[in-house]
Amino acid sequence: MTMASSTRRLARTAVASAAATALCAALAWPALAQTQAPANPPAAQASDAPARQARSADMQKRYQDRMAQRQAALKEKLKLTAAQEGAWTSFTAALQPAQRPSRPDRTELEKLTTPERIDRMRELRAQHTAQADRRDDAVKQFYTALSPEQQKTFDAEFRRGGPGMHRGMHGRHGGPDGHHYGGRAPGAQAPAR
Repeated sequence: MTMASSTRRLARTAVASAAATALCAALAWPALAQTQAPANPPAAQASDAPARQARSADMQKRYQDRMAQRQAALKEKLKLTAAQEGAWTSFTAALQPAQRPSRPDRTELEKLTTPERIDRMRELRAQHTAQADRRDDAVKQFYTALSPEQQKTFDAEFRRGGPGMHRGMHGRHGGPDGHHYGGRAPGAQAPAR
């Protein structure tokens, strides 16, 4: 073995070792850089409670107002007959948000075992699903009371999230109405697949 080949081998080993060290450091850095956020003392949480409740009540009021406006606009577009007023009343009543189950207390959840927490969360999901099913059934029931022309109007409105239709993912944050969905502007065509 010549001195030149020995030097090259040593240089390659040094470079490989340096690269491995740099990779390990890069992978370890996020773990080292994490800091614990200071926990909110219970006194601070208690003092924030009235403000949070006031904001929540204000948001609920604004939501109810927007829902009432959207429902009024839908009713106007549908041009309901007097015979359909009862179906409309039942429909809008079913769309009113149900009393939400209270959020589980964090300290209570911490006392539960993992399987007990899973069961509690499953219970809450079942309640939410039951409420969504009741709303869906109300929409389908009302739909049968509409004329074919009214159904077309309703379909168009419902595709856009519709008045009071609990828009979720298909409302402001993306979906069939085209808002913020995949970066497309409203009315833009989806890319071909």
